[in-house]
Amino acid sequence: MRTDRALFRDSLLAAALVVASVALFVANRQSDWAEAALVALACAPVAARRRWPLAALCLAQLPAAVLAALDRDPGLAGLAGLILLYTVAAHRGLAIALAGLAVATIGYFTSASLSPSSMMWTAHALTTMIGVAVWGTGRSMRLRRAFLEELKDRAARLERARDADTRAARAEERSRIARELHDVVAHHVSVMTVQAAAARKVLTANPELAAEALTAIEETGRLAMNEMRNIVGVLRTDSLSGPPERGPQPGLRDLPALVEQMREAGLPTELEVEGASAVPAGVDLAAYRLVQEGLTNSLRHAGPGARARVSVRQAPRELSLLVVDDGRGSSAEQTEGTGHGLVGIRERVALYGGILRVGPRTGGGFEVRATFPLKDG
Repeated sequence: MRTDRALFRDSLLAAALVVASVALFVANRQSDWAEAALVALACAPVAARRRWPLAALCLAQLPAAVLAALDRDPGLAGLAGLILLYTVAAHRGLAIALAGLAVATIGYFTSASLSPSSMMWTAHALTTMIGVAVWGTGRSMRLRRAFLEELKDRAARLERARDADTRAARAEERSRIARELHDVVAHHVSVMTVQAAAARKVLTANPELAAEALTAIEETGRLAMNEMRNIVGVLRTDSLSGPPERGPQPGLRDLPALVEQMREAGLPTELEVEGASAVPAGVDLAAYRLVQEGLTNSLRHAGPGARARVSVRQAPRELSLLVVDDGRGSSAEQTEGTGHGLVGIRERVALYGGILRVGPRTGGGFEVRATFPLKDG
């Protein structure tokens, strides 16, 4: 469709040149219609200037040379030649453009040599300068179009790259949120399940103890809802609801509360902290989630009567974490599990260049051990 429109416009331009040239031919009292046809043929190739520009330029030179030999007014054939020369330079490569310049130069000087009328050398120089200027303008337009196309292509590539980066960032954020939700839900639901089982067992024999367990379940449920609300709050984009909620993420400072929660759930837990000062925020969150997942794992699988211990030690250039229990649960079940908790822990540790060991202990029990490098010392 675009080619058809260009051909239509070029045909109109050629027709206008033909009519104007023939009109000038007749106005000069030249009534030889064969010569008028030559004038028309010198302008007609403009109609094919976009499809076959070099061929059209060559065809236009022949009737122009015959008219010059007959010493007849060529009308607007010279203008048609300049249009064709510009088209060759603007729409074809350098080799064809140079060939077009050579054809136009040879055609002009051939017509000048065949013409009985003589011209001053200044006229020839001016005509040559005009032709070279037209050719140079065509080349500059071609280079400008190529530059603009390159800019458009580069902008399109950058747009695609930005879209790909955006999709990757969204996927990474969804994965992070999924890990956070899993850690929160798995931990708190596990605690609530153990507490509910304990309340059911003592409900008849010791109603007060059952009431305490139910109260702990209620508090754990509220805590889980608050943490999930903080995590999912960053996804809210409705401007009418105000800015999203962005509560602080948990870290090593929250380990005492986590250990106390595990004690209330029925898992006696000890906490040892040595030299744990300020650490990078990402490592801080990853360390907390690792301890949370390790204690949740022990609560689920270590069995009745088991005890757990959490050890946190910060050396000048590394942070070491250890979560162990002395239970007799299934080590395969603890290691592999049915969810994504340990998989998420492995990803977190690998993200910060740490080393993770998960597995049964010699002599019984289970351990989760991790070391995070601290680049800032």
